[in-house]
Amino acid sequence: MNDSKSLRKSYVAPHIGSLPKSGIRDFFDLVSTMENVISLGIGEPDFVTPWNIRENALYSIEKGHTHYTSNLGMMSLRKSICKYLSKEYALEYDPANECIVTVGVSEALDLVIRAITSPGDEIIYHEPCYVSYSPEIKMAHGVPVPVNTWEKNNFSLDPDDLERAITPKTKAILLNFPCNPTGATLSFEQTQKIAQIAVKHDLIVLADHIYSELTYGEMTPSIATFPGMKERTIFLHGFSKAFAMTGFRVGYACGPKEIIDAMMKIHQYSMLCVSTTAQEAAIEALENGKSDMLVMKQEYCDRRNVIVNSLNSMGLNCFKPEGAFYVFPNITSTGLTSMEFATELLKSKKIAVVPGSAFGSCGEGFIRCSYATSMEGIKEAMAAMKEFVKEIKS
Repeated sequence: MNDSKSLRKSYVAPHIGSLPKSGIRDFFDLVSTMENVISLGIGEPDFVTPWNIRENALYSIEKGHTHYTSNLGMMSLRKSICKYLSKEYALEYDPANECIVTVGVSEALDLVIRAITSPGDEIIYHEPCYVSYSPEIKMAHGVPVPVNTWEKNNFSLDPDDLERAITPKTKAILLNFPCNPTGATLSFEQTQKIAQIAVKHDLIVLADHIYSELTYGEMTPSIATFPGMKERTIFLHGFSKAFAMTGFRVGYACGPKEIIDAMMKIHQYSMLCVSTTAQEAAIEALENGKSDMLVMKQEYCDRRNVIVNSLNSMGLNCFKPEGAFYVFPNITSTGLTSMEFATELLKSKKIAVVPGSAFGSCGEGFIRCSYATSMEGIKEAMAAMKEFVKEIKS
C-alpha cells in the first residue's frame, strides 16, 4: 500500500500549515547554491566570540559543569544579568523570581507570547520587523496587528499610529528598537508617549532589546523605566549581537514574577534549561565583555558610514541608522521589486542582500543590507552594486 495515498487528510494543524516560511531563509536557499558570494544578508556578527568568553566556556567543561541547571537558569547568571541591567539600564529585578534564562532571545519572546496570549488576543507590533513576530503570535492563537513605519520618519514608530491600532481585544505591544531590519530607534519623547498609551489602555509591553548596546548615539532609556511601566513590561535581551555569541544561544527575560513564572512553566516542559556551558560563557560576557563589545561597536559604526555614503552616492536613498547593523535603502528608483533587485543582483554580481518584502508588506521597495561583514567585503559589494544600478538605469 502506498502510505502517501492512504492519507485522506492533512494532519498538520491549520494554524501551522498556513504559516509562511521565512523570506530570509527562502532567499538564502538560493544563495547557498552559488559560490564566491559576498553576503550582506544574514544578521550575524562576523566577529568571533571574544577569547575570554570562549575560554570560560572551555573551563566550565573542564571543571565538569555539565549537568542540568534550574529551569530559570543558573542563579549566578541571573544575578549577573540583574546586576548588568541595574548598571546599564537603571532597572532593578530580583534574580530569584523576576528573571529567566532562555535559548536565545527568540525563545524568550516565544515564551512570553504563549504565556500571555489567549485565543483572539491582539498583539500590536511595528513593520518592517523581524520575520518571526507575526508567526509567533499566530502560533499562540493570537492575532498579529502590524503598524507601518515609514521612510519619511526614518522608520521610527509614530505613537499616534500605534494608538489608532488599539482595540478592546489588544493585549500587548511588541517593540524592537534599535530595529531589525531598518536600524531605526525611538526618541525619548516617542518612548514616553508609548508608555503613556500602554498605561492608559492597560497593555503589556514586550521590549526586545537585542540590539540596544549597538546604539551609535545616546541610548534612549528602556520603556520599562518610565512611570507605571516596570510592572507591565517584559524586558527581552540576549548575547548574540552585542557580544557576538550567536551560536551559544543564550537570552533572557526580566519582568513581573507572575509572567516570568508562567514563562518558566512552558520552558520547563519544553527546553528544560539552557546549556550550562553557554550560561557560564554568558556570565563572563556580562562581567568582562564590555571592552570587546565597544571595539566591535566602533567597527560597526565605521562600516555604517561607508555603506550609507556608498548607497546614497549610487542613487539609492538611505537614511543613516542609529542602531543595530543594518541599512534599509530605497530601491524603487530602479523600477524593480525588492525580490527582483535582490535576485538579479545575486545572479549578476554575486552580492546577497535581503528583499525588504521579507519583513512585511511595507518593506516592499527596500532591501536590507547587513554591515556585519568586513570593511573589505562591504567596499567590494558596494562597487559591484553601483555597477548593477548603473546597468539597470542605463
